[in-house]
Amino acid sequence: MKWLKKIQYNSPVVLSFAIISFLALLLGNLTNGWTTTNFFCVYRSSLLHPLTYVRLFGHILGHANLEHFTNNMLLILLLGPMLEEKYGSKILLIMISLTAFLTGVLHCLFFSNGLLGASGIVFMMIILSSMVSLGQGRIPLTLILAVAIYLGQEVTGLVQKDNISQMTHILGGICGGIYGFILSKRSK
Repeated sequence: MKWLKKIQYNSPVVLSFAIISFLALLLGNLTNGWTTTNFFCVYRSSLLHPLTYVRLFGHILGHANLEHFTNNMLLILLLGPMLEEKYGSKILLIMISLTAFLTGVLHCLFFSNGLLGASGIVFMMIILSSMVSLGQGRIPLTLILAVAIYLGQEVTGLVQKDNISQMTHILGGICGGIYGFILSKRSK
């Protein structure tokens, strides 16, 4: 059991996010989707209903199924620790929360269906991680390629009729780009 002592909770925001998302998935399965719909999925509802505000942030914790959860968490667990180490836990938590809020509000304004999942956060992290060396006065080729591939995929996806919110992906990427520029200017 000595090896257990060597395991480090190295990225508290990212690991807590993954654990809470997994618990939300389990809870959704146990309640036949009731908790997912009421707490972890954002959709148009009365501004007088207190859960409306919970869902504006909570939708990033909800996932439709294990495959949806796994696809999002794999990228978050790969990219998140590097970002948390570079920018700090507090800044990463603020970026995640702000991205959740913005994607939730815009989804409610423009779409009538429900939105759940962390893909906006994933795309925020993809763009932000490709910008980590921006503060050195150079534009990384990885940033150019990531944005080109990412935008191409999302723009072509806008015309498809699927259950994927390309708008959330695009907005998450835009948030990552804005955060990257702001943080690179701050580091100078």
